[in-house]
Amino acid sequence: MISKSFISQLVSQCDIEDIMSSYIVIKKVGRNSKAVCPFHSEKTPSFVVYPDSQSFYCFGCGAGGDIISFVMRAENLEYVEAVRFLAKRVGVQVPDDGDDEASLIKSKILQINKETAKFFHQCLKQPFGKDAYNYFKDRGLSDQIITSYGLGFAPNSWDSLYKHLKAKGFSDYEMYSAAVVAKGKSNHYYDQFRNRVIFPIIDLRGNVIAFGGRVLDDSKPKYLNSADTPVFKKSRNLFSLNFAKSATTDKLILAEGYMDVIAIYAAGFKNVVATLGTALTEEQARLMSKYAKEIVIAYDSDGPGQAATMRAINLLSDAGMATKVLHMEGAKDPDEYIKKFGVKRFEILIDGASNAIEHELNALKLKCDMDTVGGKIDYIKRAINILAEVKNPLEREVYGSIVADISGTTNDTVKAQTEALIKKKYAAKEKRAWRDIELNKEMAKDRINPQKIQNIKEAVAEEGIIAFLFKNPDFYEYLQSKLSIEDFVTDFNKRVLESMIEINKENGDVTISSLVPLFSQEQINSICAIVAKNNDKPNTKDMLDDYIDILIEHKDKIKPHEVKLTDPSEIEKYRQKLKLQK
Repeated sequence: MISKSFISQLVSQCDIEDIMSSYIVIKKVGRNSKAVCPFHSEKTPSFVVYPDSQSFYCFGCGAGGDIISFVMRAENLEYVEAVRFLAKRVGVQVPDDGDDEASLIKSKILQINKETAKFFHQCLKQPFGKDAYNYFKDRGLSDQIITSYGLGFAPNSWDSLYKHLKAKGFSDYEMYSAAVVAKGKSNHYYDQFRNRVIFPIIDLRGNVIAFGGRVLDDSKPKYLNSADTPVFKKSRNLFSLNFAKSATTDKLILAEGYMDVIAIYAAGFKNVVATLGTALTEEQARLMSKYAKEIVIAYDSDGPGQAATMRAINLLSDAGMATKVLHMEGAKDPDEYIKKFGVKRFEILIDGASNAIEHELNALKLKCDMDTVGGKIDYIKRAINILAEVKNPLEREVYGSIVADISGTTNDTVKAQTEALIKKKYAAKEKRAWRDIELNKEMAKDRINPQKIQNIKEAVAEEGIIAFLFKNPDFYEYLQSKLSIEDFVTDFNKRVLESMIEINKENGDVTISSLVPLFSQEQINSICAIVAKNNDKPNTKDMLDDYIDILIEHKDKIKPHEVKLTDPSEIEKYRQKLKLQK
């Protein structure tokens, strides 16, 4: 929908390193730059930025593309939205014909969500919302906090919101797409949230993107959250991050539910967030790493809360953050603790939170019977598994001494057992890696170009030609004088070449950006991989000729299934051809 010339103009005004540096820390390495990938958990940088081609590729997770692709991923936007986002950043006006169906429905959903949040908030102030209002007041929330969070009430009615939105001019399809109404068996629509207090979920730009609802009685489910929509993904958003991002601290508190977050916020701690009805995800952990260096986990002290704590510790550590855990004795959750012991004591609790490894070792001690020999041995074995995951040798030694003190053994014994386990795990990892290589696992998983595994030599030559043309756009005519598109063996590479030739004919400027609208994100990842993995190979005409020769040789080979065995003359030709090939 947006012209190619405008996209080309926009990309030329966007310096990929400059824009990316507002999301990630980029370090120059020769002509290119490296960074820790923002799209998967890693400690060693495998994310490479190529200023020459204004593209990127991650050798760890396979993400790749241009600056538009990057913004789509980083901001969770569709293509046209990412174009608008970038255009606004560099001060360029997007042509009026840039709207598409996906962007229009997103805009409608955001309008519906805003109107729905206003409707629920107004209902809280009506006589029929008195019980809901009293619920919030009984939980210690002031009118100011209720307003700040836009808290509301969904009436005990099947269609009050539906009728309200209908009167505002929204269609059934738009309301259903926003997940504020559901469809019955007889195709009639009814309100998704009924007789619940409502917690609007707001994104970093201030848009209402979803809702959470809690019952006022004992009915089930206790909590109901919006389904995923074009503007909302549970796994990629956090409740109250719109407030927490502005806190003047590099620490975030991770609570378990809406009320815990609001209670902690009301107590004066603005840097608090929660997941949205699901366990913590990798995406949420990476999102938090943009705003904090340290996370304090303040989950409930019950069994499920502690199990969730252990899962969160690993994800947050993988995202590169220091993790601490709150130990709340005498209360089941932060809300209850603050009410029972006060704000000052909760602040002391946060400042004294133990780190993740201490928490794991303490939790393990409670599970093992330390009064028996068998219990101590079980503790040591399981504790060593925890120690083996600690990367820093000094930290590992300190925690090892704690394990030795608890179990009554020596530091040397714990250290020796831990180092033996580390070597064993490393050897197993190496063995798996070698087995994967032997089985050609990487190529076998190539969903984008499945024909590559049967035609490895030819596919590699095709990739070499594609990468060569990106660097040498003046060789298109030369290539076509030697080879036709049909001489490419694999369909995916053939389609890439065909698109590149077409773009070259139109304006002569073939870039990753010019291909992005023509391919899926996964396919763009593969194209970027082709360019990245060929980046350091010789950039010569002789190399191009070698690639061309491989494909011509493949074309010239006659295969037995291509010969008409009923025709004696064809059989004789085939025999002669085989002799020449030998």
